[in-house]
Amino acid sequence: MSKAFVVACLFQAAFVPIANAAGPFGTIHVGAWNGGAYTDNNTGAFSHCAAGSQYASGVSLIVSQTASNSWLLGFGSTAFHFTKGDTLPIDVTFDGQTQAKLFATANSAVLISAIMPPNLARTFQKSSLMVAVARGTPLQFNLSSTGPLLAALANCVTRVKAEGVNNAGDFAVAANSDAQNAAPATPKASQTVSKTGTGFVISASGHIVTNYHVVNGCTGDIHGNLSGEPVTTLRVVSSDESNDLALLQGPAASFKDFAKIRDRAIRPGDSIVAIGYPYHGLLTSDFTITTGIVSSLSGLLNDTRLLQISAAVQPGNSGGPLLDTSGQIVGMVSAKINALKFVRATGNIPENINFAIKTGAIRDFLDNSVVPYQTAEPKGELKTAEIAGNARGYTLLISCTAPEQADAKK
Repeated sequence: MSKAFVVACLFQAAFVPIANAAGPFGTIHVGAWNGGAYTDNNTGAFSHCAAGSQYASGVSLIVSQTASNSWLLGFGSTAFHFTKGDTLPIDVTFDGQTQAKLFATANSAVLISAIMPPNLARTFQKSSLMVAVARGTPLQFNLSSTGPLLAALANCVTRVKAEGVNNAGDFAVAANSDAQNAAPATPKASQTVSKTGTGFVISASGHIVTNYHVVNGCTGDIHGNLSGEPVTTLRVVSSDESNDLALLQGPAASFKDFAKIRDRAIRPGDSIVAIGYPYHGLLTSDFTITTGIVSSLSGLLNDTRLLQISAAVQPGNSGGPLLDTSGQIVGMVSAKINALKFVRATGNIPENINFAIKTGAIRDFLDNSVVPYQTAEPKGELKTAEIAGNARGYTLLISCTAPEQADAKK
C-alpha cells in the first residue's frame, strides 16, 4: 500500500462528525503538505479543507479548518486500532516551551482528531517542532511551512464558501485579504507584549533581585506587586547579564518582609520549594508553589553557578525564590532545559530538569552592588504551606511591556 494512498484514505475520513467525506476538490500543496476541500458525502455540503503529511514514524499529521472556521489537528496511521468515538488526551509541546492538553476523538479506526483553540493554532503556525504524547507514547513532528499551510487552508475555506467546490483550484496560491484575516494572526515584530516574571525582596531598604532576562528590554515603567497588594513602580539599580541577575528597588514601605539567605551549603537530594508567577494571566493571579529536590550541584555542561532541580517551573517562574524546608533562600529560579535542543540532540524528551542560580552568585552580586542582606542558619522544618505563607510577604510579580523580540527568551 503506497504512502500516498494511505494519506488519501485518511483524508477521506478526516474531520467530519460522521467520518464520511468526499474529496479532495482542488489542491493544497505546501512543502510536504497535501490536501484540498472536502464535502459531507451524505449531504454534499462543503465541510472542511484539510492537508497532511506523513512522517517516518508512519503517523500522518493532518491539519484542517472547518466551514465554521474551527481549527483541527489530526493523527492518522494504519497501525492505529481505535473504536469510532473513543476519546483520549494528548499532551502537545511546541518548541519545548508552549504546552497544552488536547482531547481527541476517534473519527475511525485509523484516525483521531482534536480541536485546536485559536491561540494554539497560532503557536502551531509559528513552531518548528511539536512533540505529542498519548497513552505514554511520545511522537515527534518536525514542522515546516506551517505558516503558508494555514494561510492556504483559510484561503480554501473562504473561496469554497464563496464559489463552491465546483470552482475549486489551487488554494496554495497567495491568499486574498479575507483569507489572511481568517488565518491565525501572527503578531507584527514591532508590536509590544506584556512581559512578566518573578522577584523577591532581599533587604529592608526595598531591594529586589530577579533575573536579568526578566527586565531586559522593558520599555517604560517596571512594576512589582505582592500577591493581593497594590502595584509599585520599580527602578533598575544594577544588572549582571553574564550571570542573569538584576537588582531593582521600590519604596521600602511597600513591602512587608524580606527574604533571608541560607548560610549553609545545600546538598544533593535536599528538598526545595519554588515559588513564582508562571503564565500570569492564563493561570491563577496568585503565585504558585511547586516542590522537588536538588538533583545536582551543577547545571548544564557542569556549570557550577547553577543548581539542577526537579521542581516544575514554567515561563514566569524566572527570578522567583528557591527555598529550603526552613523557608530560607537557597537559589533563584532561572530556567528550564531547552527541550527542543535536547530532543534534537538525544531523541528523548527531558523531564524535571530545571535550573536555579546558586546563592554564592547572588551574594557576590549583592556585595558588588553594596546591598545589605541577611543570612541565617536553617532552623527546623516547616510545612510547605507555612513556607508559602511566609514568602507571600516578599515574593513579587514583576511586569513591564517590551518589544516582542525582547520577550522571546522568557
